[in-house]
Amino acid sequence: MASLLSIEGVSKDFQVRGRRILALDSVTLAVEKGEFVTVVGPSGCGKSTLLNLIVGLLRPSAGCIRFRDRTINGINPEIGYVTQKDNLLPWRSLLANVEVALEIRGVEPKERKRRAGDLIHQVGLGGFEDHYPHELSGGMRQRANIIRTLIYDPQLILMDEPFGPLDAQTRIVLQDQLLRLWTAARKTIVFITHDLVEAIALADRVVLMSSRPGKVKCIATVPIPRPRDVYQVHQHHAFGATYERLWKELRPEVDLVETWKGGAPA
Repeated sequence: MASLLSIEGVSKDFQVRGRRILALDSVTLAVEKGEFVTVVGPSGCGKSTLLNLIVGLLRPSAGCIRFRDRTINGINPEIGYVTQKDNLLPWRSLLANVEVALEIRGVEPKERKRRAGDLIHQVGLGGFEDHYPHELSGGMRQRANIIRTLIYDPQLILMDEPFGPLDAQTRIVLQDQLLRLWTAARKTIVFITHDLVEAIALADRVVLMSSRPGKVKCIATVPIPRPRDVYQVHQHHAFGATYERLWKELRPEVDLVETWKGGAPA
């Protein structure tokens, strides 16, 4: 049986000021239905480019990406995309923002209000339905951003550092809520992060990418049973071993990027 998502020898280059920049080089990865996969790597390694290729915003320079055994040739409405910036519509209330995807799909008002209300309460935002984005904290807006994607039931959800701008306490609260939502719905998630601790705490598998051009350097299965308590997961004996293994692979890539930033020849 084919994987839900298959990335097969994918490379992507860009022309920048007349110069070819290779962002991704021969990336191959299979993601199974219901799997939670995190992707971690140094800045500029092509993580966001990879998500843009999966969702169909970009096309590969080489290789192909297949979703449900069909080649992706454009925007796929079965794939949800949660970005770092919440992009909530400022003129719409929280409830109206969460409903918007169902409204576009022609779902009748009573049903979309019910479904939006259920999700709002699941992430602890009950009572804020009539508030506008500027009246919500960053963490609250990002919760709304996530459930606005979940509400239309995509088969695959891509998440591009959704907790990156948040403070440490808010991040761990949202990690916990995300795992609860994922456990309930078992949607397939590909989650980009710079944070190795976050990557291990959330994932079934961690994909570690090299510095640019981004390649899959290694893939580690996280041998920590589910359900997980993100507040305590770091105390599990397998957490430290997995972290050490991945950091040993990641550190040279981070050091290389910092060397380039310092002006040394690439």
